[in-house]
Amino acid sequence: MKMILDERGKKYVLKPGEEFQSDFGIIKAEILDNAEIGDEVKSHLDRTFKIIKPNINDFIDIMERRCSILLKKDIGYVLAHTGLGAGCRVVDAGTGAGAIALNFGNVVGPEGRVFTYEIRQDFAEVAKKNIDNFGIENIEVKNQNIKEGIDEDNIDLIFLDLPKPFEIFEEVWDSLNVGGWLAVYAPYIDQAKLSYRIANKVGFYDIDIIELLERGLEIRQQGVRPKTRMVGHSGYLVFARKL
Repeated sequence: MKMILDERGKKYVLKPGEEFQSDFGIIKAEILDNAEIGDEVKSHLDRTFKIIKPNINDFIDIMERRCSILLKKDIGYVLAHTGLGAGCRVVDAGTGAGAIALNFGNVVGPEGRVFTYEIRQDFAEVAKKNIDNFGIENIEVKNQNIKEGIDEDNIDLIFLDLPKPFEIFEEVWDSLNVGGWLAVYAPYIDQAKLSYRIANKVGFYDIDIIELLERGLEIRQQGVRPKTRMVGHSGYLVFARKL
């Protein structure tokens, strides 16, 4: 897969054999097909484009979506907190457009496996298209209600982005390996509180509720200071481990 970057930093995925068109001009398919990563190409309007190799974040930025997706700050913390790595097996529920499933698949690698459940057929179709377009082959999209049962076992991480995730914590326990993690994304504190209490009742340990706030810095000639705008509350993350 190749991506093209214009002078504004706007990204576009290139499809083999297709002509590229934007407000910065047209580039013939032949030129693009012959271009290598790192090359610069010109449009008919003499605007410069850079050919780059996209990573997972580039692709997620421009992929099709019909719903909101988790932010990088939350996805990154899930990966780090649970210690997910090569060869792990993951169950994800509430696929949406597939952003976190793609991150899971990218991290566990070809020896790992991701099973992602989505109850809505339209979302499942979009997620499958996005996953196929990225070219990753270790993710299985299941248009299925996870509350009707988790088909997989020997799982290292189960991630739930559901309105009432705590309703299936006992099934989660049965599917997890000893030492495996349950992670929940909860937009509201009430969901997080109930998840904490029920996880404790089921027998999980190392139970935490985390909220992440992200604030960048701006660099001016006068000095450096925090940006006025920041990424505030997106959701709470609940973590629990099977003993």
